[in-house]
Amino acid sequence: MQPEPSSAAMNLPAEALQRFHDCMEAATAAGDSEPTAMTLATWSEAEGVTARMVLLKGYDAGGFVFYTNTLSLKGRQLAAHPSAALVWYWKVLDRQVRVRGTVELVPDAEADAYFASRPRGSQLGAWASRQSEPLASRARLVKEVLQLEFRHLGRKVPRPPHWAGYRVVPDMIEFWYGRASRLHDRIRYRLEADGWVRQRLYP
Repeated sequence: MQPEPSSAAMNLPAEALQRFHDCMEAATAAGDSEPTAMTLATWSEAEGVTARMVLLKGYDAGGFVFYTNTLSLKGRQLAAHPSAALVWYWKVLDRQVRVRGTVELVPDAEADAYFASRPRGSQLGAWASRQSEPLASRARLVKEVLQLEFRHLGRKVPRPPHWAGYRVVPDMIEFWYGRASRLHDRIRYRLEADGWVRQRLYP
C-alpha cells in the first residue's frame, strides 16, 4: 500500500498557484467580464454527472472556494460524493485551467464572514431560494423575498443554515495555453504518493 501524502505535500505547488494567479490577473486586466466564473462538475448515482457555472470566491495553496445552497442538487451530490472538477476558460486570453479534487466544507466562521460581506439582496435571496426545487411563479419568489425583508427590517441578515462554502482541494491542476496551428501548451501538476509531479502533455 502506498503511503498517504503529508498535509504539506497536498498543498498546491507554489509554481502552480502562481500560474493560476497570473491567469486570473491577466483575465481581469484584459477586461474579462467575469474572470472568476468557472464550470463546476459533480456526480451522483441518481443524476449522473451534472455541471453548472459558479463563481470562485477565494483560492490559495489549500484549494479553490465557492459558496452555494447545501440543499441544491450540487450540494446533495457533494454530500454523497465529495469530489468535483472545475474548469475556467478565458476566451480573451485563449487559456484554460482544469482542476480535479476532493471537496470539504469551509469553517463556519469563514462562511459567516463571507456571507456578511454580500449585498443585502443576495443575503435575502439565499434565504428565499429553495435552490433546484420547482417554483410555481416568479411572483411567488419576489413575494417571499419581500416577506423576508420585512422580517429582517433594521437587522442584519444571518447566514442560512443551508448555505455554506466548499473548498475543492486539488489532486490535479492543468494549464492550457492556446498556440498557433493547434500546437497548444499543456502543463499538468498531479499529486502522487510522494508529492506533486509536473508534466508537459501533448496538445
